[in-house]
Amino acid sequence: GLHTTPEPGPNGAFYCLAMFPYPSGRIHMGHVRNYTIGDVIARYQTMRGKAVLQPMGWDAFGMPAENAAIKQGVHPATWTFDNIAHMRTQLKRLGLAYDWAREVTTCDPDYYRWNQWFFLQMVERGLAYKKHATVNWCPSCETVLANEQVVDGACWRCETPVTTRELSQWFLKITAYADELLAWCDRLPGWPERVLTMQRNWIGRSEGVEVDFRILGSDRSIRIFTTRPDTIFGVTFLTLAPDHPLVPALTAGRPEEPAVNAFIERVAAQDPRARAEASTKEGVFTGSSAINPLTGRPIPIWVGNFVLMSYGTGAVMAVPAHDQRDFEFATRYRLPVRLVIQNPAGTLDPEGLTEAYVEEAGRLIESDEFSGLAPAEAQARIAAAIETRGHGRRIVHYRLRDWGISRQRYWGTPIPMLYCERCGVVPVPERDLPVVLPQDVPFTGRGGSPLAESPQFLHAPCPTCGGPARRETDTMDTFVDSSWYFLRYAVWPRTPDRALDPDAVARWLPVSQYVGGIEHAVLHLLYARFFTKVIRDLGLIRIDEPFSGLLTQGMVIKGGAKMSKSKGNVVDPDQLIATYGADTARLFMLFAAPPDKDLEWSDEGVEGIHRFLGRVWRLVAAWVTAGEGRPAPAVNGIADGAPEHRVRRAMHRAIHRVTKDIEDQYHFNTAVAALMEYVNTLSEFRPDDGPAVGAAMIEALDTLALLLAPFAPHLAEQLWFERGHPPSVGRRDWPVADPAWLTEARVTVPVQINGKLRGTIVVDASASQEDVVAVALADPKIQGWVGGHVPRKVVYVQGRLVNLVL
Repeated sequence: GLHTTPEPGPNGAFYCLAMFPYPSGRIHMGHVRNYTIGDVIARYQTMRGKAVLQPMGWDAFGMPAENAAIKQGVHPATWTFDNIAHMRTQLKRLGLAYDWAREVTTCDPDYYRWNQWFFLQMVERGLAYKKHATVNWCPSCETVLANEQVVDGACWRCETPVTTRELSQWFLKITAYADELLAWCDRLPGWPERVLTMQRNWIGRSEGVEVDFRILGSDRSIRIFTTRPDTIFGVTFLTLAPDHPLVPALTAGRPEEPAVNAFIERVAAQDPRARAEASTKEGVFTGSSAINPLTGRPIPIWVGNFVLMSYGTGAVMAVPAHDQRDFEFATRYRLPVRLVIQNPAGTLDPEGLTEAYVEEAGRLIESDEFSGLAPAEAQARIAAAIETRGHGRRIVHYRLRDWGISRQRYWGTPIPMLYCERCGVVPVPERDLPVVLPQDVPFTGRGGSPLAESPQFLHAPCPTCGGPARRETDTMDTFVDSSWYFLRYAVWPRTPDRALDPDAVARWLPVSQYVGGIEHAVLHLLYARFFTKVIRDLGLIRIDEPFSGLLTQGMVIKGGAKMSKSKGNVVDPDQLIATYGADTARLFMLFAAPPDKDLEWSDEGVEGIHRFLGRVWRLVAAWVTAGEGRPAPAVNGIADGAPEHRVRRAMHRAIHRVTKDIEDQYHFNTAVAALMEYVNTLSEFRPDDGPAVGAAMIEALDTLALLLAPFAPHLAEQLWFERGHPPSVGRRDWPVADPAWLTEARVTVPVQINGKLRGTIVVDASASQEDVVAVALADPKIQGWVGGHVPRKVVYVQGRLVNLVL
């Protein structure tokens, strides 16, 4: 019960959380680093008197369990819970101070019933809906991926190239919170700016104008979105995304149709975002044209590989003179370039542009009544004209898209919806939650959800009319599970009949310090922020953001590459602990690099840490018997310069440095270095140095155990026990440095003559320049160099150096 979470007291609460793992079967060194960092923070805050919540759980749904069922014939539940049991043992062996009574497992119906409940609340409020959409499809995992789960054109989990499909999917309306998610990026000072920048860019807010370009010879229009309406008079063609819905109508029956279809088929297999960012801009003419609404001129319509349906409207007005991408495209296909903004110097040649002029400086030209305006003023005036003339409207666009959560797999939260021929799509009543995953599911690995093959699951009565209905067979994206687990820890296991308790959540949330990898900057962290705001608006919590502080730790690499089985550079934590002990593993992870930097694995570094801990043990053991019963010396009773004076000063300096390094952005590597320096100083003294030194050393070694406790808790606990103190060292108060001992009373100052070192003197640390020069000139060795001369110049650095210029 040592790590049972206490109720918050007068010193306040501290919620320390490391991102929970997927139960893959074994922890890796990345886990060891992540969880050790969090554990040091939690243990330190406990010793500072805070009530600390540090829980652990399991992100237990996901495709690897289902793949294991297909390959090994083991049910996903069996595979998952066996892995959890093994990994829990591994984590306990590391000495992590978790409150295991609060352990949360997302594949437990007691947890995922609330996923379903939240989903139903979102359906009721229009935040969850179903629609046909072009979605990312992983052919290996045979499931849909959210945009955020496509990394460099490949599946984030298995790295298989992603294709697209048209499917009916459930979405969560994260775009309803786009403005708030963006605004709060400026109110999270405890987050790394790198992560906030990534989130701002992903949300991608753009203010601009939607403009309708009528298709020539048709009553239909192509709607474009632009942030630069001031350049509309320079449009020389339109470019559509390959999957724009109007492309078939634009090419039907035209000579260009075969070429367009071939182009679309070729680029369809490419990742859209990689395609858009490719250096080569490709396209094909549709054979159709549109009318520029402000000039009345016809312009050709092209299909381009760099235009995405997922941004704006899937169509762009091309202004080659003022957009570099359009310029490159126009140059390649010899399309017109029309200059409509002249630079302030008036030096741009419309006939000889070698690159686009993209600056918003200068004056408009060739733009009818708007000619002569500055671009900023023209943007507002032209946008108003477009609205007034009925050609479009001012609008805000976001790069962010609603979150598609449908997955065609078994091992996930069932989506609690029914399909009735009479009533249509019907939500499962709350009284019937949870909709439990059945056990009689075949795992073949073939496409489609295995839930469709379970008659017992598939068929259910309609709650509205009582007639036959079928259940939704898609399951939820596993990121739903991790989007609110940090809230559940605050109440579990006290509220099994409720998702959350507002008062309990208010005692602990937001999370004081969250620790996890940078790879979750856009995925999990954005979804967790969204869920927090939705749950707040349901009235279940009273916070706006889930995490006050965020620490993104670096990777563990070996031989210049991230540890992975495929690279053969994995270090087994179990073997490391069996050989050296858990404290060596912990301390190496903390000492080898700052937490936010990548850590290069070093076998020699591990050996060095192990030797250091051995030195600590031998140092304390040598003094335990010799120092029994000795009181600590009084501060005023220690003579300046005496050995016990050095011990006392080293102790307070170590307290100050370790405390500062922990408090100052978690510089654990330098904190461990300070401990090493402290041990070096204490090792200079022996039990036969006298009773005053002995008394000072006993106090200093007790302090060493306290300072070591967050970093190497097993050794620190044993040292504390050997000294005869009651357990636990981790529940003692953190030591406090006395400022009076942090500065030297006397200092040794080097003395230079004409810039060359000629001797040293000992003076009061607060001595004036005149006093220091007097002591230097009175020193016999210095007198021999001065030879009776009077220095014509003196350079003095307080307490560091004196240079006498003769």
